[in-house]
Parts: sequence; C-alpha cells; structure tokens
Amino acid sequence: MSIAADLWQRHQDLAVACLNHPFVQGIGDGSLPQPNFAYYVGQDAFFLEAFARAYSIAAAKAPDWQGFSIFHELAGGVLQELKLHQSYAAEWNVDLNQVEPGAATRRYTDFLLATAWSQEVGVTAVAMLPCMRLYAFLGQELAQNGIPAHLYRDWIRTYSSPEFEPLTVQLAALAQQYASLSSLVQSTYRYAMQCELDFFEAAWRNIP
Repeated sequence: MSIAADLWQRHQDLAVACLNHPFVQGIGDGSLPQPNFAYYVGQDAFFLEAFARAYSIAAAKAPDWQGFSIFHELAGGVLQELKLHQSYAAEWNVDLNQVEPGAATRRYTDFLLATAWSQEVGVTAVAMLPCMRLYAFLGQELAQNGIPAHLYRDWIRTYSSPEFEPLTVQLAALAQQYASLSSLVQSTYRYAMQCELDFFEAAWRNIP
C-alpha cells in the first residue's frame, strides 16, 4: 500500500467528518446560506495562494528535476483553481483583495508554509495531500447522483471532475518518492486533515 493510501485509511474519521459536516452537506444539497459560501470563497482563495507558494518552495527544494517539474505543474493546477475562485468572487460580490484571513485559515496557511520552509519535500507533500485527496473525495461523493442544478453545482463539478483526480495522484506519487511513514509524517498528515475540518467549521459558523 502506498504512503498516501495508508495515511488516507488511517485518518478516515476526519474525512468522513468533513463529508458529514453541515457546510459540505449544504453545498451538496444547495441549502448552504449564501453568506457562508461567500465567506468560504474569500478564505479559500487566500488559502490557495499559500498552497501555490508551498508547492513552489517544495519545487525549489526538490532533489531531482522530475520532482521540480511535477511540483511546478501542481502549482499551475492551483492557479487554475484560483481562476475558478475569481469567477465565484465576481458572482458572489467578494473582493479578494480585501480578504482578511480568519484564525482557521491562518493556522492552516502558516502550518503549510512553515512545513515547506523547514522540512524535506516529502513531508511537505504529505502536508498538502489531505487537501487534494479530501476535495476529490468530497466532490465525487456529492456527485454520486449527478451534478445538481443548484447554486453550488460548479464547486461539485470541479472537484468531482476527471481533471482533478490526476493532480491528487501526482502529489501522492511525490509523497511515495520522497517520504517515509514516520511519526512526523503521520502527525503532519493528521494536523492538515484537522485543519480542513476546522476550515469548514469556520465557514459554517462564519467565524473571523
């Protein structure tokens, strides 16, 4: 079993908690209050900028050209995701230039960037895995009965799409290549997954 698959299995409790969270379920059935989604859009855009920077730091520290290239490709995928958020922002009247990160957002971005700067690239890849794997899981679960027609359909379509899953596979391959299943790797993965749950909770409660 790969490191990514092993970690995903070990931390299914948090993945299921994210899926069952009222914020995610509200996206799934279209019942999520619009102000909560607007808050999430701004916070997620701020997060994705840090995510792209972490990929770039990992690329610079990669010990071989293949790793350098793949980390940069993944950063490009985040930039494409940010374009989706820019369209969301226009639709939801969110000024991304005025976004102030909430406490949950800041904890997550500070953790990612600190990990990218201070740890080997394998640990950085592991820190970033929960976001990629979780969103593919959530998108696919919410799209099981087809893409709905409500306001949040584009979110579900994006993360359930065949184009998103390969990015997760690429990152898992980097973790496999550069990381080992140490206690640091396990605690890093779990902390990142907990940050995902806290991120949804903050958006649900609209906690600054």
